[in-house]
Amino acid sequence: MEETMNLTAERSLEIITEQIERSRKSVSEDVGMTLLISGLCIVGVAIIVSIGALLTHNWVFYLLYMLIPIFIWAIERHVKRNKPKVPASFISNMVDKTWQTFGIFVVAFFVLTILFNNLMFYDAQVADNMQVYFQNRINPVRIILLLMGMAVTINGYILKSKWMVWCGIIGGLGGFFWEAFRITDTLAARTDLPALYTITPNLMMAVFTFIGLTLPGWMIIRNKK
Repeated sequence: MEETMNLTAERSLEIITEQIERSRKSVSEDVGMTLLISGLCIVGVAIIVSIGALLTHNWVFYLLYMLIPIFIWAIERHVKRNKPKVPASFISNMVDKTWQTFGIFVVAFFVLTILFNNLMFYDAQVADNMQVYFQNRINPVRIILLLMGMAVTINGYILKSKWMVWCGIIGGLGGFFWEAFRITDTLAARTDLPALYTITPNLMMAVFTFIGLTLPGWMIIRNKK
């Protein structure tokens, strides 16, 4: 009787493990497609913003970044229209919560950054010293890239994908330190090309997004075939 109970418990554990692994594989494929679409959308928008802002000197092109979630949602819905929906599970819930947390922090930080920078700009105008603004303004790009890298890395651990883990680390930390050490400003100053101030931040967003989102998404999809 005891042996039968042990065998039943072992079999139950095996079934649970198999279900978790099956769920992880289905979620991985779905996440891979989402990462690929998200990465391509951000890269495309970054390139369009760079070209538009450079040619017209109109900063309105940066508003396209606000439309990225809509682009991703529309394209993802079209691509996945004939595919079965991934069933809810512990794995899928963890992945969803990770990206929901990422979205909340990014939106909140982006809004607070705009408010803070506008306040600094106003104070600089009142004090007639624009150096105050340039010294104290916050560049949201490096923090957003860092948060993106953290979200991708956490998902990589959840889904047991080394590609996601390493691409998230490289993309997040690479983008953060590029902006933190003002490499764009250094290049623009040494080459005497003011256009780099407009082009480089967007291109760096495209490059590190490709590393952190597009590349792991493509690798996950390729490995599942």
